[in-house]
Amino acid sequence: MPQLDTSTWFIMITSMFLTLFILLQLKISKYNYPHNAEIATKLDYKTSTPWMKKWTKIYLPLSLPQ
Repeated sequence: MPQLDTSTWFIMITSMFLTLFILLQLKISKYNYPHNAEIATKLDYKTSTPWMKKWTKIYLPLSLPQ
């Protein structure tokens, strides 16, 4: 039974990781990040429906009083 030749595995695995690292770096470098680290202002949304103004509890059918 012939032996499995594993002499090229190290080169293949390291070249794969290097290629993945380069591709990910190229993908990440396409994004535009802000230069200053300011906190974004939170927009205050107006609630126009009555069920959004208050907290409501959802009851399961078995937990209702009988």
